Formats: sequence, C-alpha cells, structure tokens
Amino acid sequence: MAFGRRNEEEIKLEETKIWKCNSDQCKCWVRDNFKSSEVPLCPICKSEMTLTTRELPVIANYSKNFM
Repeated sequence: MAFGRRNEEEIKLEETKIWKCNSDQCKCWVRDNFKSSEVPLCPICKSEMTLTTRELPVIANYSKNFM
C-alpha cells in the first residue's frame, strides 16, 4: 500500500486568448471568454487592454452574462 499517494490528473494546457493590461505598473490579465465587454478596460486600474495569448489550463465559462 502507498499512503499519501494521490491520483494526479494531467493538467491540460492550451493556447488561450487573453487581454493584458497596457499599464507598466499593473499585471492584470483576463481570459477572452471571461471579458465583460468587446474591448475591455482593466478591472484593476481602468487602463486599456491588448489581446494576446498565453499557455493556460483549460477552463470553460458557461455563464450567459459574459460574451
């Protein structure tokens, strides 16, 4: 028996579209499928954001409140 062993599931990573804050002082980013408007403003500092990509774990957003 092996106590303390867990079934470790492989975390599936995927190239994901994100919106990154343009401010040098802010490190905020938002997944594209969680944005609040077509071209979102930073939720932290209210600066403009730029669309880019990042390798992230897969998360689905089933809420109808988001675009």
